[in-house]
Amino acid sequence: MAYDLYFDEILLPVTPEKMTLNIKNQNKTVILINEGEINLLKTPGLTGISFDLLLPNCEYPFSVYPEGFHPASWYLDYFEDFKVNRKTFRFIFIRNMPSGKLLNGINMKVSLEDYSIKESYSEQFDFTVSVKLLQYRDYRTKLSEILNVNGKEVVEKQSEREEDHAPSASSYTVIKGDTLWGIAKRYYGDGALYTKIAAANSEKISNPNLIFPGQVLTIPPKEE
Repeated sequence: MAYDLYFDEILLPVTPEKMTLNIKNQNKTVILINEGEINLLKTPGLTGISFDLLLPNCEYPFSVYPEGFHPASWYLDYFEDFKVNRKTFRFIFIRNMPSGKLLNGINMKVSLEDYSIKESYSEQFDFTVSVKLLQYRDYRTKLSEILNVNGKEVVEKQSEREEDHAPSASSYTVIKGDTLWGIAKRYYGDGALYTKIAAANSEKISNPNLIFPGQVLTIPPKEE
């Protein structure tokens, strides 16, 4: 069975041995008079993901570099860019059967919350990086115009204002076994929206049934 881990289109060279997903709930327990204790079900909180990642400084037989070897510093530069410039990205973890058939996986928009670099004599010149990711949900705020009418403040008008991290196009690198339907299902929750991806990549895709490993596809936001 094969495992692949991507930060956007960046395939990490070594898949973590273990990964922890913390699926947070926001339910609230209250006590009603004469009714006893009840549980109020709330919208789920953000999912946290944590793992230790090996970043080699030399090419090993078990490491993967589709576009040629990159040292640990190359990946750490990306991590710093995500963190310093407050960038969100797609965390994609894929499990494939030996036949290449997609088994299951994770495709989630996240932020890089924390990462720490560990150096150990036993690992020589390789780095181990402890990574913590947090699910990111796109949002918008509203602008309201407050008027003073007869001494009372009245909300006159509301309009939407997009935040810095409102939905924007991202990219995805096709791997063996992918279909546009499957990619749309993972990104949008609806495989029928594969036509949106096909339209955004019309210069690369002449037949929606034919996509090839290594193609980098633009994934437009669902809201467009």
